[in-house]
Amino acid sequence: MSVVANTEVEGEGLPQELLDGFMILMVIAGNETTRNTMTGGLIALHQNPEEKQKLINNPSLISNAADEMLRWVSSVIYMRRTAAEDTEIRGQKINKGDKLILWYGAANRDEEVFEDAHVFRVDREDAKKHLAFGAGQHLCLGNRLGKLQIQILYEELLGRYPDIEVISEPTRIPSNFLDGISNLRVRI
Repeated sequence: MSVVANTEVEGEGLPQELLDGFMILMVIAGNETTRNTMTGGLIALHQNPEEKQKLINNPSLISNAADEMLRWVSSVIYMRRTAAEDTEIRGQKINKGDKLILWYGAANRDEEVFEDAHVFRVDREDAKKHLAFGAGQHLCLGNRLGKLQIQILYEELLGRYPDIEVISEPTRIPSNFLDGISNLRVRI
């Protein structure tokens, strides 16, 4: 936030309302998405006990597993964008000004990018190719912090409670934007 607060554009600082917006974005956006990825990751490990055992046996896989959780969970469902210029993608013409929807779950399960994309694997070699944080100029500013939080949670959680188990179905939040979970019971 210090870098953003001290940024100057054409010799002037950013307007207060923009700074306020960035602060809210940094505090809230990262909270929701990271928390839901952590919970969704625990569900994935519960549903794939052999993958959980890989992490217990080899904790050095946890960093890669965090990327796989980000790919697998895709806590942001979609994002709308406006085409900045005329282009064509796979024969589909897109005109400047057209509204586009980016479906993160579809991108993160694309069989042309991820072999066996509908399988959760903590040792997936290309897990880092996920788009959970967006890309390019729209890359999430908190992407490194979000992944680090997921990684540290699982290093500590599995190190202390390797027998943790999910004992309920998740209660999902009613949202068409976030794949969020408000409650998940576990036993440690």
